[in-house]
Amino acid sequence: MKTVVVGMSGGVDSSLSAFLLKERGYRVIGLFMKNWEEVDEKGVCRATSDYEDVSRVCEHLDIPYFSIQFVEEYQGRVFQTFLEELKAGRTPNPDILCNREIKFDLLLEKAKQLGGSFLATGHYCRLHQGHLLKGKDPNKDQSYFLHAVSGQKFENVLFPVGHLLKGQVRELAKKANLPTAEKKDSTGICFIGKRDFKEFLKPYLGYKQGEFHTLSGKVVGHHDGAAYYTIGQRKGLGLGGEGDAWYVIDKDITQNIVFVERGANHPALFHQSLIAIHPTWVHSTPAFPLSCTAKIRYRQTDQPCTVTLQEEGSLQILFDEPQRAITPGQAIVFYSGEKCLGGATIDHIPK
Repeated sequence: MKTVVVGMSGGVDSSLSAFLLKERGYRVIGLFMKNWEEVDEKGVCRATSDYEDVSRVCEHLDIPYFSIQFVEEYQGRVFQTFLEELKAGRTPNPDILCNREIKFDLLLEKAKQLGGSFLATGHYCRLHQGHLLKGKDPNKDQSYFLHAVSGQKFENVLFPVGHLLKGQVRELAKKANLPTAEKKDSTGICFIGKRDFKEFLKPYLGYKQGEFHTLSGKVVGHHDGAAYYTIGQRKGLGLGGEGDAWYVIDKDITQNIVFVERGANHPALFHQSLIAIHPTWVHSTPAFPLSCTAKIRYRQTDQPCTVTLQEEGSLQILFDEPQRAITPGQAIVFYSGEKCLGGATIDHIPK
């Protein structure tokens, strides 16, 4: 009987993963990660309540479970990079770093130490012959967040709910009487949760008052620091007046200026090409030029594009159609049909 260690978050997806694997005859062990120590604005420690849910599920399934702390590692390998990117004026995605640095590195190693032949998680993804495939549910597919994980890591990984729709997961969890069957999905920053972004980051970044400028140079308001804003942002600008809503068009982090214009479809928000750096490939490096589809944000519809390798190792991506709010620091992820090829970090828009 092979042993599977299930990374359990306290949510319904990982809970059902443990149930399904036990049904298949595996010896199942639950493993909860604590990566963050602070309480949220309501004084609640999310990790404590999530671990209580893991305990209830594992006891219901009659499987052993453990808790492990990666607080220091998360700080050093994920959160510090997140802060550095924000200070540099970019908009990073800590969930991608967490998957690469924590879940499918440290957690995978811990699973092996516990005697696991496999690590399983509740991600909505699938694996086939070393390739990472999209999850069957197009609204929950999480391959975007796993594109930076080496395909070699997936050799000992299982995604038990990747072939299911979210509604099916809920129904199966109810039938199994899992305590988390009705629990809402978590949102926000990986392991930190959904919080007031500016208030959460204030102790780390501080406030540095600057100006909102239109592209023509007109000052239309003041802000607390360019690092808090992202391309395409509408909410939280505090800019009123008559007419269409204001949107962030660009930032000058050196001058601490945030450029804004009115209208969700302002022409300055659209660009047809970008330069990306630090490419990673799940299975193998493709041949260039590469015709494929890509996403520049999670849940975006796949966009046809051509990828060209530059001399210095960066990638130039030319889309068939202009894309809205291309954001430096975010990931661009490449696909061939259902297959996730890999991705890179958006660096800038060529002038």
